[in-house]
Amino acid sequence: MASHSQVLVEEKSSVRILTLNRPKQLNALSFQMISRLLQLFLAYEEDPSVKLVILKGQGRAFCAGGDVSAVVRDIGQGNWRLGAKFFADEYMLNYVMATYTKPQVSILNGIVMGGGAGVSVHGPFRIATENTVFAMPETVLGLFPDVGASYFLSRLPGFFGEYVGLTGARLDGADMLACGLATHYLPSTRLTALEAELCRVDSSDPALVSTILDAYTQNPHLKQQSAYHRQVLDVIDRCFSGRTVEEIIAALEREATHGGDDWISSTIRALKKASPASLKISLRSIREGRLQGVGQCLSREYRMVCHVLKGDISKDFVEGCRAILIDKDKNPKWEPWRLEEMKDRMVEQYFKRVEEEEDLKFPARKNLPALAMAKL
Repeated sequence: MASHSQVLVEEKSSVRILTLNRPKQLNALSFQMISRLLQLFLAYEEDPSVKLVILKGQGRAFCAGGDVSAVVRDIGQGNWRLGAKFFADEYMLNYVMATYTKPQVSILNGIVMGGGAGVSVHGPFRIATENTVFAMPETVLGLFPDVGASYFLSRLPGFFGEYVGLTGARLDGADMLACGLATHYLPSTRLTALEAELCRVDSSDPALVSTILDAYTQNPHLKQQSAYHRQVLDVIDRCFSGRTVEEIIAALEREATHGGDDWISSTIRALKKASPASLKISLRSIREGRLQGVGQCLSREYRMVCHVLKGDISKDFVEGCRAILIDKDKNPKWEPWRLEEMKDRMVEQYFKRVEEEEDLKFPARKNLPALAMAKL
């Protein structure tokens, strides 16, 4: 197991343990990592001696997202299509994981953001711990929740997915379990024992894997400030069911006048800090995702990301990455600056195919388990 590798591979009888290994970068997915994971997952699917895949991260993160700094560099050099290749491969990996024929167990013992959700949430088993921090922070970067997020966020209870996707709100392990983003929760001190037991399974039967995980799982209490308490969920459903971003903000401001708590004011602040273009395309994307299969969602997201990278409607992605990741002044100059300047016809453009760019096509998948079939 070469420690210099960005993806470490351990073979333990019929189990393969893959560890994302860029701890200094919080295991942000590079082009090489995405290519390697795709290669390994496809190979393991064909290999009858492999029954189960475990995915985890080195250090204090599972995976903090895609490493977009190289993509921004490509755009700066006038080559947005190189960046599009990064996203095409990432979405292909997401699709393979969503339709995988063998069980995947993701151990989310740390930060899980953006692309990190894409390589875990599509799998059938997602283990959160007391160290888990989840977020989809794309709207503050001038992007949108991608990696199939329009599929999985739209399937969260009520309008919680719109809330998480538009605001970039952080969830802990207990929140993730409660809303369904995680399937199990256990203290991190129990992970070593769980891993050892999973390595003795010698079966691809998800029911067997589930039985082992169920024996370890706990039901943690939600923290006092959790957005998943009933009274906050009621406000989220009232406000985030709005037809437009403007209606959502207006509804939150009305709630605030009724003596709303800090949660409402911080939610309004988060929305007003985000890119207006990102907010509008994100809301439409999640709404469309409710009625689409995972492949359709990823294919549409690829159209959207091509427009984001090309910068033909708005250049907010480059500006957001500059302000948050490169210069770190946290003061992006969005264009358009106001929600009302982001017209419906501009939003519409993001959902059309970019000229001379093929739609993303996914390979036919064979012998899919019922859970994977349901996603199509």
